Amino acid sequence: MSHRAHLFSLRFAHALREACLDERYNGARLLRDVLAGLTVGIIAIPLAMALAIASGVAPQYGLYTAIVAGFVIALTGGSRFSISGPTAAFVVILYPIAQQYGLGGLLLATLMSGVLLIIMAIMRLGRFIEYIPEPVTLGFTGGIAVVIVTLQVPDFFGLSLVGLPEAYWDKLSALARGLPDLDMMSTLVAGATLAVMLLWPRLKTPVPAHLPAVVVGSLLAFLLNASGASIDTIGSRFSYLLPDGSVGAGIPPFLPELAWPWQRPDASGEPLGLSWSMVRELLPSAFAIAMLGAIESLLCAVVLDGMTGRRHSANSELMGQGLGNLITPFFGGITATAAIARSAANYRAGAESPVSAMVHSLVILLALMSLAGVLAYLPMPAMAALLVMVAWNMSEAPKAFHLLKTAPRSDILVFLACFSLTVILDMVIAITTGVLLAAVLFMREMAQMTRVTDITHSKRVVGAQLPEGWQVFKINGPLFFAAADRVFGELASLSRESRGFILYMDGVTVLDAGGLSAMNKLISTCQREGTQVALADLQYQPLRALARAGVKPIDGVSRFYPSLDEALASVGAQ
Repeated sequence: MSHRAHLFSLRFAHALREACLDERYNGARLLRDVLAGLTVGIIAIPLAMALAIASGVAPQYGLYTAIVAGFVIALTGGSRFSISGPTAAFVVILYPIAQQYGLGGLLLATLMSGVLLIIMAIMRLGRFIEYIPEPVTLGFTGGIAVVIVTLQVPDFFGLSLVGLPEAYWDKLSALARGLPDLDMMSTLVAGATLAVMLLWPRLKTPVPAHLPAVVVGSLLAFLLNASGASIDTIGSRFSYLLPDGSVGAGIPPFLPELAWPWQRPDASGEPLGLSWSMVRELLPSAFAIAMLGAIESLLCAVVLDGMTGRRHSANSELMGQGLGNLITPFFGGITATAAIARSAANYRAGAESPVSAMVHSLVILLALMSLAGVLAYLPMPAMAALLVMVAWNMSEAPKAFHLLKTAPRSDILVFLACFSLTVILDMVIAITTGVLLAAVLFMREMAQMTRVTDITHSKRVVGAQLPEGWQVFKINGPLFFAAADRVFGELASLSRESRGFILYMDGVTVLDAGGLSAMNKLISTCQREGTQVALADLQYQPLRALARAGVKPIDGVSRFYPSLDEALASVGAQ
């Protein structure tokens, strides 16, 4: 196999091959995978439905996503214990797409994001995701959590609002106007569901809190509706067409239908259609989906690595996520990525390999086929309460508050910018601004670390006697474009009245094109004013940069020495 082919094979199905082919996979490990997959599949059913509803589509599309994407990503990905499906992080991106372009637009954007993720994997960009600073990720996840909670307010309180405005402040205004008309029975169901989720962990049982919470909320809603209340359920809110043309309530107990994504309905109910203009309109959203999917899946893989002591393959995971999001839209599935909570539950349930994630998908498929009628009784207020809790958990609020108390001012500024922009505008702008702002602030801090010191009279460093009019300057720090002009400008002013000076550069680790240009400018100034300059003890990278640029000594102006002692000896001999 060629080296290039070997690299490609490492990206494809890395986790499955490592767990099942490279290691001994036996019946005992398979049993543990089946039990873990059964556990996580049960956990994922209400979550997948709730997240699809929050994303602006019918609940069955969340189940389709967990079935198809969950299986494909587990089969082809690079993280052994990750469980993929709909996640809360995508709601803030997917909901506006669904509102504007309908299901067809959402599926087409997902397909495009899958292509982008595959390109990222082929280009081996997996490790570059690690360079996104923590204040950026905390900022946009916190902002997403706020938006999710805002979107759940109508269902949580049973408000009779038809849609919400696009702008966030307009959303708040519409909710404030609607709150006086809240439905007490719906609020009671949501409150009971939320209370169970908050109190259940104190029992320290292995059963996840949201399962008993949804059961309690559903039973309460059933009893209240039997007593004359009008609490919305999945069955009353959503419907589907049967083969005979009649209408069924809730979710269809059928296998996902295979169809071109662009043949699905747009916001008006007509087939979306495929055109270059449509692709161009959806491209920014597809890019945002791909970026967030990459960040979420790789962050999840890193968390699992910390829990398990194993290592994931970042590029293989991107490949799996890309294939999953490329294939799923053909079956009606929306955007998927790895979910940290479900993945952690998978590992704690005893999972051994990606087979558990595949079993989880099959469990959801069986539930769709056999329990669709039961799932129709799930109340919308309970679904809203479930998502409020999911939003709180994904926000990592304790970590964000700790950052606000202890982090440097620049990190706090980045966090607040990402948080505010995610809430007020959108996540694409927030991530872009956050990364750029973090980069600029980091460069400023690095530039401030680069200093010039006059060590002419330091006997410990400069042991030899210098001729009259000579000075020695030590540079510490990287000489890149943000620091070089200031540093060499200071040197030009300090050495204006000198006969010559030595630049002691053992503390310079980096010399980029901007630093090289500023250095050449200083040498030209010295040549013009008749000042000599000696550069001593250059490290490997600056020396290589000077050699590649063709910088050579100039007689009577500039010279290069391998050490400070040799430079001092040469100057002293003049």
